[in-house]
Amino acid sequence: MDLTHTPDEDAFRAEAREWLTANVPSEPLPSLETEEGFAAHREWEGRLATDRWSVVNWPAEYGGRGADIFRWLVFEEEYYRAGGPGRVSQNGINLLAPTLFDYATDEQRARVLPPMASGEVIWAQAWSEPESGSDLASLRSTAVRTEGGWLLSGQKTWSSRAAFADRAFGIFRTDPEAPKPHQGLTYLMFDLKAPGVTVRPIGRLDGKPAFAELFLDQVFVPDEDVIGEPGQGWRIAMSTTGNERGLTLRSPGRFLAAADRLTALWRAQGEDVTLRDRVADAVIGARAYQLFTYANASRFAAGETIGAESSLNKVFWSEYDIALHETALELLGTDGELADTAWSEGYVFSLSGPIYAGTNEIQRDIIAERLLGLPRGRRA
Repeated sequence: MDLTHTPDEDAFRAEAREWLTANVPSEPLPSLETEEGFAAHREWEGRLATDRWSVVNWPAEYGGRGADIFRWLVFEEEYYRAGGPGRVSQNGINLLAPTLFDYATDEQRARVLPPMASGEVIWAQAWSEPESGSDLASLRSTAVRTEGGWLLSGQKTWSSRAAFADRAFGIFRTDPEAPKPHQGLTYLMFDLKAPGVTVRPIGRLDGKPAFAELFLDQVFVPDEDVIGEPGQGWRIAMSTTGNERGLTLRSPGRFLAAADRLTALWRAQGEDVTLRDRVADAVIGARAYQLFTYANASRFAAGETIGAESSLNKVFWSEYDIALHETALELLGTDGELADTAWSEGYVFSLSGPIYAGTNEIQRDIIAERLLGLPRGRRA
């Protein structure tokens, strides 16, 4: 792994830093988990897209800059360093888009990706069901064949961004007679405003609707919104989860910037010696995660894939995120508990990290069995 930046990467960093310095809002946007904040963040996505900074690693034809993975990491570092707003489009950009690049038709990519890049269409993830979370293959929502498409029925829950998003993606059971639960599933995109869709927001601890339930009653989806071949949904979904747990959902730039803010907060609050080691651990953790990510990026660049190692990423960043925010709230004392600050909102969101994208218990099973070669654990 070579950590020396090339002149091209340095020039890219300078260009990104200049643009972000000139364009990042001077005041934080309202929470994206509110209607007002969602609209403000959508507008910000459009501003990014105007100068092709919303999806720097995508091909130019879809609104990107064709940046490689190392320049994407550089941009992420600069974005969070500049205090860039949270990305309301991350479900689409980080989860659905890589799946489309691997499995969609040219027509689907041309139709779906540009409005995703501009923020015109915001996507929600619709995978979990009331009795199918980490055991996703047990899902019961169905897609039944009809003329020109499919009819979706069932219930999805914990759907990120669904309270205010435009469209969603998920997998549905299209062959109930398939011999195994993970067979006979199909990956579909659907309109959250379509007839038969009911969206019921789920309040977080702070009351903001970061998630929603979706009730689907004979919702028509045309054939053009099937990704890949019908019945191949599980294999395609596993590609999406690899991205979710791996590099793209939590870039190291986010944690490097957060560790810097935590250090500044610790100094501003009087350099409490009882919390000094935890602040130092946060800085070390951010740097370790950065190096691990660059190692994985080097493997990508060499044509390798991450595979089960993405579970290491997921366990690390989800638990690190909680520890970092807990330290910040202890530094703030009662102010951190009472005020609606970025730290308090970040802490509330971090609590969901060990659950979504596959619970950490499941990820530890994967690490034990696939990476360490330990015996298969007993399943309930």
